[in-house]
Amino acid sequence: MSTAARAEQPVFDDQISSRNFTRLSALIHQLSGIKIPHTKKTMLEGRLRRRVRAVGAYNLDAYCDALFDGAVGEEETEHLLNAVTTNKTDFFREPKHFEYMQSTILPAIGAAGTRRLRAWSAGCSTGAEPYTMAMVFDDYATRNGGPEYGILATDLDSGVLEIARRGIYPRAQVQPVPPAMRMRYVMEPLEPAAPDVRIVPALRSAVGFAQLNFMDASYPVGDPMDIIMCRNVLIYFDRPTQEAVLNRLCRKLKQGGWIMIGHSETIAEMDLPLRQVGNTTFQKV
Repeated sequence: MSTAARAEQPVFDDQISSRNFTRLSALIHQLSGIKIPHTKKTMLEGRLRRRVRAVGAYNLDAYCDALFDGAVGEEETEHLLNAVTTNKTDFFREPKHFEYMQSTILPAIGAAGTRRLRAWSAGCSTGAEPYTMAMVFDDYATRNGGPEYGILATDLDSGVLEIARRGIYPRAQVQPVPPAMRMRYVMEPLEPAAPDVRIVPALRSAVGFAQLNFMDASYPVGDPMDIIMCRNVLIYFDRPTQEAVLNRLCRKLKQGGWIMIGHSETIAEMDLPLRQVGNTTFQKV
């Protein structure tokens, strides 16, 4: 290859300049509440390389310039946020929450005569959490004659919501589901060697998925919820944002309703209408 030809080839620089990193992290925080400290610079660069290729930019800095100049269109903002969100999730993750739900919350809701409970998986990722909730609710309702239930599942990332709606997962991912529930709520493929399984239609129809940004001033989720799970989301926000988000969530929670956060998260010293009733489990007062 001649020297001239080599000069025409794109050079993909793995580094984002300090100026562009500052601009980019500020934009991400403004739009999503997610904080990207300088220690996460390498992670951010890695996640944006696909977007560099997708828009045909010369390198990461050129991508940033095109983003801030508006040369790549407003839709690129959604792709940017999809790229930076963290989507780790598992069925029956942090199982003590679901044990408390089975032993305490659902019996209390049943004793109150609630005919239909409403629950919200806020930050649902690819759907393991809301489908776990559906399994727990359906199992309880089957054994106790109710209540009926509906689950709202929201996330900022439009890509993971599409995965969640399909309800198709690698076989290994559903292994944490107890065997009896796995037999009842997970469909095996016709071809035994196929790698994926699917959540049964009855549970898929009980969960409604929608895009929602925690930075919005209010959350249009309909009537107040009996249960809200917002787990392992707050850790990506700074403290003022955490408190603001939790206050907005509490406004969508029934009096006496329950909210659960991740085991590594805390609401200590926050001004919230909540009292602790279990391990990172709180009730609205």
